[in-house]
Amino acid sequence: MVMERTLVILKPCTVQRGLIGEVISRFERKGLQLVAMKMIQLTDEVLNEHYAHLSDRPFFNRIKLSMMSSPVVVCCWQGLDCVQVVRAMTGATNGRNAQPGTIRGDYSISTQENIVHTSDSVETAKIELERFFDEIDFFDYPQTLDAYIYASDEK
Repeated sequence: MVMERTLVILKPCTVQRGLIGEVISRFERKGLQLVAMKMIQLTDEVLNEHYAHLSDRPFFNRIKLSMMSSPVVVCCWQGLDCVQVVRAMTGATNGRNAQPGTIRGDYSISTQENIVHTSDSVETAKIELERFFDEIDFFDYPQTLDAYIYASDEK
């Protein structure tokens, strides 16, 4: 199997509420590997590109204003079926509809202030990761506990 990579953005609400460590630890405890991370301030230009698929929606400006209200933390996580695993852990977009036990189900009660953005496919993840990271930002290192995370025939 091939290790996938996916983007997770810890939104301004996560930064402001002091939940960065809580969210990161959930992915770590699952067994995913953090291979890139940085704090950045999003700009109008980047958000116009990132959320271009929503540009005709009435809430587009609200999303941009929210995402620029504070720095965010962008992360790249790696693992088997990582995109799908992260999406399942994250839960429904609307925090009020997200199941307890998911990140949004445990920490959000909003559609917008819903803790994280995650890539929705392997293809989207590749595009989004290139938007936020340079090749030098990624670290390829052995995860010493892999033998206890994956079966020997899974990697």
